[in-house]
Amino acid sequence: MASGSQQNVSGFIIQGFSDIPELQISFFVLFLGIYFIVLLGNLIVFLVISWSPHLHTPMYLFLQNLSIVDISFTSNILPNLLLLLLTQQNNISFLGCMTQMYFFLSLAGNEYFLLMAMAYDRYVAICDPLHYIARMSRRHCFWLITAAFTAGFTEPIGLVVLISKLSYCASRLINHFFCDITPLLKLSCCSTFNIELLIYIEGTLFTFNSFLLTLTSYIFIISAILKIQSSEGRQKAFSTCASHLTSVITLYGTLICLYVRPTTSYFLKRDKFFSLLYIVLGPVLNPLIYTLKNREFHSSLKKLRQKVIFFS
Repeated sequence: MASGSQQNVSGFIIQGFSDIPELQISFFVLFLGIYFIVLLGNLIVFLVISWSPHLHTPMYLFLQNLSIVDISFTSNILPNLLLLLLTQQNNISFLGCMTQMYFFLSLAGNEYFLLMAMAYDRYVAICDPLHYIARMSRRHCFWLITAAFTAGFTEPIGLVVLISKLSYCASRLINHFFCDITPLLKLSCCSTFNIELLIYIEGTLFTFNSFLLTLTSYIFIISAILKIQSSEGRQKAFSTCASHLTSVITLYGTLICLYVRPTTSYFLKRDKFFSLLYIVLGPVLNPLIYTLKNREFHSSLKKLRQKVIFFS
């Protein structure tokens, strides 16, 4: 069946934003700037944490891995989009399309699971601080990070295999700027019921459950914070999880707006911009959210900058 689909189509044409040609150059400059901000912000976070031994605590180790995921997530989409805008070379091979879709889904899953692990870290720190060192040891952090990446890279395999076996006989034109699930399903000339069912099952088992566990952690966290007698103590406790909570709201807010609805309600031209927001908003904001008011991080960044200046 997979070979049958490839007989029908050897590759696809990515439409991108060619329906608004007068904005091609403006989009190229905008997306190049966004990609530069994502790379710069997340690389700084990764390097500062790597070179600062006193930052090798659970929260920063999770943040370091989140930076890797954010760089990889945008690098899977934006370079191809920039090339498309610059050269108008909008062909993508069948294998290239499936590969891009797989990494888009797996890296998104990695982000959900890492945020869930970070929520658990905040839960232990606030609700069970006496056992924090034991429950969040380096070995436990390693297993949490390994589990997050394993689940993220395993989850979409079945879905991508099924989509690769579809027959694409109607058109090769993907009305999007990358190989996403919905525009590919719309190109198929055979039933996609089983795939849509699998999407809802996996969405419930993985994405919804990760959201539910994250939400449950914050219910316990907020309950514990409200029991603190002093307002200063409550403010200090809340400040330790405010950055992560903001990141969670940003990610799941854009996810719900984009994907939590029937496929019949999708309007691809409009959803291109929602997809772009989903892809870039988290990677752009996460370095700012976690480091903007973080004195410990700024102190390490200052020391690292002084070392670089000294050696150069």
